[in-house]
Amino acid sequence: MPLLPGTPRFVAAMVAAQVLTQIGAFTLPALLPVYIDRWSLSGTEAGWLIGIFFAAYVPAVPVLLALTDRIPTRRIYLVGTGATALAHLGFGLLADDFWSGLAFRALAGIGWAGAYMPGLKAIADPMTGSAQTRAVSWHAAGVGFAGSLSFAMAGVIASLAGPDAAFLAGGIMAAGAFAIALGILPDTPPPRRAGGRRLLDFRPVLRNRRALAWIAGYCVHTLELAVLRAWGVAFLAASFAVTAPPAWVPGPTVLFTIAGLIGNVVSLFGNEASECFGRARIVSVAMLGGAALSLVTGFSAGAPALFAVACVFAWNAAIYLDSSALTAGTVQAAEPALRGATMGVHSMAGYAGGFVGPLLTGVVLDGAGGDGALAWGFAFGQVALITLAGFAVLRWLGRRA
Repeated sequence: MPLLPGTPRFVAAMVAAQVLTQIGAFTLPALLPVYIDRWSLSGTEAGWLIGIFFAAYVPAVPVLLALTDRIPTRRIYLVGTGATALAHLGFGLLADDFWSGLAFRALAGIGWAGAYMPGLKAIADPMTGSAQTRAVSWHAAGVGFAGSLSFAMAGVIASLAGPDAAFLAGGIMAAGAFAIALGILPDTPPPRRAGGRRLLDFRPVLRNRRALAWIAGYCVHTLELAVLRAWGVAFLAASFAVTAPPAWVPGPTVLFTIAGLIGNVVSLFGNEASECFGRARIVSVAMLGGAALSLVTGFSAGAPALFAVACVFAWNAAIYLDSSALTAGTVQAAEPALRGATMGVHSMAGYAGGFVGPLLTGVVLDGAGGDGALAWGFAFGQVALITLAGFAVLRWLGRRA
């Protein structure tokens, strides 16, 4: 029997499903050094394997999210979780080189397009006001928690049973999300919008300057987060190879799990702070701080290990600070009847950044010579320039709203 949408139990069940869907998403970034050696990948090829997830997501998400304004969200969500399960299982069982891995990573991106924002829309649609923003914040925290746990889970399972087993575990958990959605999501079609609208007509969304400002910020936010998640483990491994950390410091995958868990708390704090001090102020602090810390982190490669770890943790916290605030801003700025389409543009812009970021970082690393401090400084430094440009666009659109 479906739970009543908008109730705390429904929100909790949907967040749990999102956690299970997301928990295998960062298995490859966590094990990237393993696959670089296993398949003899260049930095650019490694960047493609990470980035294709986002590249496949980008064209899929506006279609799938716009469909949720016309057909029950349940149907889209089941397609998304099912594709995610098949992608992880296929990567673990069948992928044996760059090209086969690329295909399954693309399928994973399409699956996440059908699960992430459609799942959030299922949570947000029955709610309004502060209850809605808090539900969005808890959803972001759940997804962030799963992404953090993904690193530790991948590292532990790979050490016990090999890297393929880590992907199989992610596939099984995504199948669990499919089962939850099958049990709780109602098959109720959304109300029809007066006057009708073509499925992929995003002109009404693009006229909403207030929403576009938050969308621009989310594009840069996702680019930053994708770069750190994709290359952070490899960065710490390269840094530790130059300057060994103290014996009590855990490995890179565990460190990233800890950083992600701290980031979830920061994300919740950021949303509450935006309610108290203003969303624009919190987002400004996060973007400007993130730009500075990305540059410092890059040039910390080969510095004392604890300093490099501290830089990664600080940059990670700055990125997470505006995570919930940006998405909540878009949700509240959207016209209710166009919320699916607006969130589609929001997510498409974000994951376009998520595609470009890891790939561009890999290209810069190759061009700058590989693993040295200068190479990492340039690779993460270009993120600072993009973040500052994104901040300028956000401010410009916000003033014109």
